[in-house]
Amino acid sequence: MAITVTPVMIKELRERTAAGLMDCKKALTETDGDIDKAIEFLRKKGLANAAKKAGRLASEGVVTAYVHSNNRVGVLLEVNCETDFVAQTPDFKQFCADVSMQIAAMNPAAVRREDMDTTKVESERALLREKALAEGKPEKMVDKIVDGQINKFYSESVLLEQKFVKDDKKTIEQIQQELVAKLGENIKIRRFTRYELGEGLEKKSEDFAAEVAAQIAAAKA
Repeated sequence: MAITVTPVMIKELRERTAAGLMDCKKALTETDGDIDKAIEFLRKKGLANAAKKAGRLASEGVVTAYVHSNNRVGVLLEVNCETDFVAQTPDFKQFCADVSMQIAAMNPAAVRREDMDTTKVESERALLREKALAEGKPEKMVDKIVDGQINKFYSESVLLEQKFVKDDKKTIEQIQQELVAKLGENIKIRRFTRYELGEGLEKKSEDFAAEVAAQIAAAKA
């Protein structure tokens, strides 16, 4: 027997997701009134819609600057969207701030795979292949093993594929897609430059990812 979707149920779902009235009603109808399943239904619908928006022109946005609290790392970041209105929203600004912190902490080499230096990637592939052969891996399996290791290399070096420092269950690309679904516009991280004090000079190593994680933990305490 189909459950009756009540205004109270719709109100609760809207408060928890900020989705539209008819979207909430449809989600609850499709999930027999289960709020948690309705939230997941809306999330998937939003991400599907986000994929459709990916080809739309995004020429507005912001160039934002971030300086880490120790004044040793700075980031300039450009993030694009479709309208100036969305560029001024708190959600968009927070996304830019989070991505800037990510870049400061995790030092990605490029925004996306196709932006990576192909010489660097091929050099890494050659080293991994040589290592696999030296370890006695069967030659017919080496290329498959190296492909897996190169994917891991990308996940550490490519900004969109990195785990989000504030929530390692999501990648930066997933965070971006969720924002597209929420704001209803195509949003793209276009480019960034990261500056580190004394970069290229001999100096002691510092774990900025650990420092950022510690600051987040302190803020939640």
